[in-house]
Amino acid sequence: MDDLEDVIQLPDDFDGRVRLFPLPELVMFPHAMQPLHLFEPRYCEMLRESLASDRLIAMATLTGGISAVANGEPPVATTICIGRIVSHAELDNDRHNILLVGVKRAKITREIDAGRSFRIAEVDVRSDFYPPIGAESRTQLKKELLDAFATVIPSSKQASKSLHELMAGQMGLGPITDIIAYTLPFEIEAKLRLLGIADVDDRATELVRLLRSGKVNLHSVSSEEQNGESGSRGDQPFPPPFSVN
Repeated sequence: MDDLEDVIQLPDDFDGRVRLFPLPELVMFPHAMQPLHLFEPRYCEMLRESLASDRLIAMATLTGGISAVANGEPPVATTICIGRIVSHAELDNDRHNILLVGVKRAKITREIDAGRSFRIAEVDVRSDFYPPIGAESRTQLKKELLDAFATVIPSSKQASKSLHELMAGQMGLGPITDIIAYTLPFEIEAKLRLLGIADVDDRATELVRLLRSGKVNLHSVSSEEQNGESGSRGDQPFPPPFSVN
């Protein structure tokens, strides 16, 4: 799984069912990398099943906040991100560190009782859609997005270099919008809205609007660790390194 394009594809035999890993205050996006620390028994069971089969885990966002974690099966946002495990390290006492890469956005159609200790859902996969009528103006939209992004990130040589590489590189508008949306500390509702937009041009336009709204506060980024399961991105350079794929 060295080729990112292979990693972010669903298996040919994908049956539309996913294992749900709900966390508060976390919205995962396709193409983004998310480290996780697992130790709760039901999620260790989920991990073992995933590693033995398709290596997929779907990240879902709890909608009831932190207080909802202890209340049985609390509600989750219907828009989720299916991720693939690309790295796994087993620690002492049945603890695990994994690295997840976002594969596809999807919408939960219903949860099902599959006799597991963790939650299972049937989903409708929403692949990126590039409207044919927007092809000619997409380069300009990409420039507007990166210009708006440049206004909210710290001014540094590394930041300028990363933006230049993004503008000159071959990364599509869809992956760029997802990585920026994942990285920046927008409100959870705004992130879920972006995750739910499969039309790439519409998603980029909405992201430009958010970036120009003046509501982005980079100092609000913090590590999240709820219910013992970590959703932390840790201390990483900003902006993060972008893949050339």
